[in-house]
Amino acid sequence: MRLLRSYISFSYAQKLTLLASVPLVLAVAAIAVLVAAQSRALADREINALETQLIEAKKAELRNYVTQARNGFYFIYGPAAPNDVGAKERVAQILSAMIYGEEGQFFVYDYDGNAIVSPRETERIGGNFTGEADAQGTPVVDRLIEIARDGAGYHTYMWPKPSTGEIAQKISYVTSFPSWQWAVGTGVFIDDVLATVATARADVEERVQRTFIYIGAITLAALLLVFGTGMGLNLRERRLADAKLKKLTQRVFDAQEEERGRVARELHDGISQILVGVRYALDNARRRLERGDPKAKEPLGKGIASLSEAISEVRRISRDLRPGVLDDLGLGPALKTLAEEFEARTGITVSYSTVVFRNRLDNNSKIALYRIAQEALTNIERHAAATHVTVDLRGHRRGATLSITDNGRGFEPRRGTAGLGLRNMQERIDQLGGSLHLRPQLGKGTQIEASVPLTHMLPPETDGANETRKALT
Repeated sequence: MRLLRSYISFSYAQKLTLLASVPLVLAVAAIAVLVAAQSRALADREINALETQLIEAKKAELRNYVTQARNGFYFIYGPAAPNDVGAKERVAQILSAMIYGEEGQFFVYDYDGNAIVSPRETERIGGNFTGEADAQGTPVVDRLIEIARDGAGYHTYMWPKPSTGEIAQKISYVTSFPSWQWAVGTGVFIDDVLATVATARADVEERVQRTFIYIGAITLAALLLVFGTGMGLNLRERRLADAKLKKLTQRVFDAQEEERGRVARELHDGISQILVGVRYALDNARRRLERGDPKAKEPLGKGIASLSEAISEVRRISRDLRPGVLDDLGLGPALKTLAEEFEARTGITVSYSTVVFRNRLDNNSKIALYRIAQEALTNIERHAAATHVTVDLRGHRRGATLSITDNGRGFEPRRGTAGLGLRNMQERIDQLGGSLHLRPQLGKGTQIEASVPLTHMLPPETDGANETRKALT
């Protein structure tokens, strides 16, 4: 499975191209199927209408042939008696002579199924064809006689063509000479009509295929355009990402240099000065001891006191870089300690409050919220001129929120004027998928609200130590 995933893994550009291409291909395929179905349906209606029109024309032609033939010998049939053999022979001779085209002829059957006239198939004359059926089992002579008995009508069946002997579809029109009990009619083969219809259907299929080719070509062009556009966008986004990465890297370097400078200043201005004082105190005590001065313990006491101060300063700097209470007890106690030290150092009153929430934050979110609080308090100390600060940490159904509010001078927000501290806050919270809201009011203070989503809340643990830590967090 892992090997299969490695084979089907896609890059960002490929995913973007697929995301744009797959809906396009599906939409074009659906359009092509719909167009083909509509085209075939429309063509079928037109072809069926053409076939019906051609066959109706053939039927009208047959009816005219039979009507004209009947009018031609009606002067013989009209006054003749039912058993007038001479009149029947004269009419039969006239019908036998009435052939047209390559296949056209008149036929006559009596009601008993005997063939009386069949000029192009003379071998049938005198034979009885009751029960005769075509190659598909359709009754022929019996059905023609039945139609004649009912008056007149059409019958379609398969019949060998006299000129070639090939089986083809034939339509016959038959009428009745009731006094003689004759079924008189003529027929025409409609293979030319069927060939015309088949040609029309082949043309429709060819047009549909051409339509598919055109749609495929358009789709290919669209896919190439999407691919080219996607590659262009990908390259552009990559260039922008590289530029942002360079800016971010520069910001990281600037932040590192700023932090190093701050630590260097604190070491130089604080620990270095204290250690110099310790050195002078110890040197003074050494000289007094060499002289046997009983007051040598005074500079020793000052040196010990200064050394204790240096140790405290080292601990403070170490705590600022990475507070141990954050790892040992959690975010809540770390923020409380940070607020107390800020109040002791600056004289600004800090009100800290938290609501104990059941789940605890993961390590990344704890560090991010702690650094945001550090940065916010540093900005308040440097720029806000505030007298009171409120720090509030609480959990809720959507995650956890840290809110820091001061009553300082505030400022008027402007686009593109965010300092490095605010940018660092935003980048830290963006990495967690959270939100940062800055609500400054000129002359009324500023509120900074940072929220992390519920995905950064760890499930509760069962041991007592962890329960204590969760309560503190």
